[in-house]
Amino acid sequence: MSLNFDVHRNPQPRSAEQRNAILANPGFGTRFTDHMAVATWTAVDGWHDSAVVPYAPFQLDPAAAILHYAQGVFEGLKAYRHPDGSIWLFRAEENAKRFQNSARRLGLPELAVDDFLGSIQALVRADREWVPDPAGGEASLYLRPFMFASEAFLGVRAAHHVTYSLIASPAGAYFASGVKPVSIWITTKYSRAGAGGTGAAKCGGNYASSLLAQEEAARNDCAQVLFADAGSHEFVEELGGMNIWFVRDGELVTPALTGSILEGVTRSSILTLAAQRGLRPVERAVGLAELLEGIADHSITEVFACGTAAVITPIGRFADESGRDYTVGDGHVGPHTAGLRQSLLDVQFGRAEDTQGWLTRIA
Repeated sequence: MSLNFDVHRNPQPRSAEQRNAILANPGFGTRFTDHMAVATWTAVDGWHDSAVVPYAPFQLDPAAAILHYAQGVFEGLKAYRHPDGSIWLFRAEENAKRFQNSARRLGLPELAVDDFLGSIQALVRADREWVPDPAGGEASLYLRPFMFASEAFLGVRAAHHVTYSLIASPAGAYFASGVKPVSIWITTKYSRAGAGGTGAAKCGGNYASSLLAQEEAARNDCAQVLFADAGSHEFVEELGGMNIWFVRDGELVTPALTGSILEGVTRSSILTLAAQRGLRPVERAVGLAELLEGIADHSITEVFACGTAAVITPIGRFADESGRDYTVGDGHVGPHTAGLRQSLLDVQFGRAEDTQGWLTRIA
């Protein structure tokens, strides 16, 4: 039986003036809408107590399992306002399926695809005034579904009491600098995930393990970190929060999924869109030496990263622990990077025809 996310209105919502001030300069992930969706799962009763309620802090027991064993997963997707004022989701079913896969890997209960989508529809309809008008830009409503072990129990086992929630945050561009090539720090000292681990799941531990390397990157004027494989440190995997691509000899190449790389929804979409740019999409093992040598001899002409939050971000430079620098092409945004980015955004925001059936109207 599907869950019902009945709406319990916030008695003290932000005023139109307060909301508009936030929407004028939303930043990313710092301001949230008036409501959130919630549901509870127990081993005895399954999923129940679902609703849209006023946004508020959770009350957790100090022994809650999430605080001790990090048994939690999350997703990230967006709601887009189209020129006629309607609101749409982009491939949200894929996020729902990945959420199930992540939950399964972390020993959490799976939330049905229809319930995942139902929570989003109910929350976005309740807070539809928070979905920004992109005005030709990239502003959207970022959606963060998450699930965590809320049982108060210090034994090491899968929790018998789990909380699901969905919060929403109006979002501008992910990188404050805008669509400009970013610098990437290469680390072979730290690993994001290893074989048999949780790299293919979207869980907090994967991101926590990247933060020390991210701090190192920031000290070296880099925006993100490129991780090599945990075994040999010889193969390219992904950035701390994005998949990576490069253009070479008419091919658009990205590392093959190995179980330690997150299967991105944006990644999957780019594989489909590549042909529109006259590129042949290739998923295979990519040696770190191959990437750097290709940049140095200019056989690799463009490199970019992708993810829900940042969409497609051009990469103009790599740096590593040895002090070496590698400039991609002429350091500017490449034509394939710019074209793919624009094609994806135009579909998401309703500025181009959705020939793939990727969009779902929810309001």
